[in-house]
Amino acid sequence: MRNLELPICLDEIQKVPTLLEYIKIQIDANRKNGNFLLTGSSNVLDHKESKDTLAGRLCELRLHPLSSKEKNNKPNENIIEKLLKRDFKLAKKDYSDEVIHHILDGGYPEILELEGLSKELWFKSYIATYIERDARDLADIRDIDSFIKFVNILASRSGTILNKSSLSNDIGIKDITTDNYLSIISRIYQATLLKPYFVNIGKQFVKSPKVFFNDTGVLCSLLRINKKEQLLSSPYSGQIFETYVFCELQKHLSYLQKSAQIFHYRTNDKKEIDFIIEVDNELLVLEVKQSSSVTKDDFKHIIDLQNRYDKKCLGVVFYNGDMVVEFSDDLVAIPFGIFL
Repeated sequence: MRNLELPICLDEIQKVPTLLEYIKIQIDANRKNGNFLLTGSSNVLDHKESKDTLAGRLCELRLHPLSSKEKNNKPNENIIEKLLKRDFKLAKKDYSDEVIHHILDGGYPEILELEGLSKELWFKSYIATYIERDARDLADIRDIDSFIKFVNILASRSGTILNKSSLSNDIGIKDITTDNYLSIISRIYQATLLKPYFVNIGKQFVKSPKVFFNDTGVLCSLLRINKKEQLLSSPYSGQIFETYVFCELQKHLSYLQKSAQIFHYRTNDKKEIDFIIEVDNELLVLEVKQSSSVTKDDFKHIIDLQNRYDKKCLGVVFYNGDMVVEFSDDLVAIPFGIFL
C-alpha cells in the first residue's frame, strides 16, 4: 500500500476488506481528500472482516441504476423538483409502450445494448453470478438454495407490505433466517425496505415496512416476464408499476438538492397511500394507478390526509393515461410519462 501512487481507485473493495486498516493508516498520515476511491457491489463496511469503519474519513455515495430520464438524455430533469414547483407540463400522447419498455429493461447500462435472448441471458447471469456471489461474500449462507428461493419469492412481493411470518412459511425457514436474508438483500443493494410514515393526526399506523426491488429489469426477470403482453397479464403487474415509480423516485431523491425522505402510509383503518415524500415543511403524497383513467375517488385517502395535515400537501396520482388532469390546486393526475 505504501508504494502505490496516489490517487488510486480500488474496485470491488468488499473482496479485500482487510485493506481498510491500511487505508486508514495512509489517510491518517496524509489527510488529503480524494486519495482513495473505493467502489464495490456491496457495502464493504457491512462485511464481518471489516475491522475499521473509516468513520470520519470517508464520504459514502450510493450509485443507482440509470433513471428513465438519464436513458432519455435528460439527466438534469428532477421529478421531485418539478412536483414541488407545480410544473406538470406534459405533451398529450400515449406513453404506455415506452414506460413498459423502461420497466422491462430496468436501469443497468449494459442492458441498453442488448436485445431479445441476449437480454434474457444477461439478467439470468446477473442473478446467478452477482446476487448469489455477493450474498456468499457478505454472509456465511449455509443453504444457498434456500436464499435463492427467498429471492424469487420476495420478487413476487415487491410493492407490498412486508409480512415476515408469511414469507418464512412460504420458503420453509425460520423468521430469524428471513431477517438475515432481508438484511443481505438490502446490503447488496437489490431491495429496499421502505419505512412507514408516522404523524400525529389521530390515526393508528401500520408499522411494517414495504419491500421494493431496486431494479424493475431484474424484478421482471425473476418473475419470468420479458414481453409487454406478459407484463400486462401478470398478476404482479400493479406491483411492478408501483416498483417502477418507487425506483424512479428513489433515483431523483438521491440528487435532489434538498433534504428529503420517502415513506409509505397505511393506517389500521385501511387508508393507504403508496408514497409520501417529506421535503422541508411540505408533503408530496403520491398514488400509483395502472389504469388509463382517474377519478376524484382515486384521491380519497390523499384527501383524508390533507384534511388532517396542517402543512402544504400536494396530492398526485400517477396513472397510465395520456394527459395531465388537475382536479384542484392540490390534486393532480399525471401520466407515467412524466418519468420519461
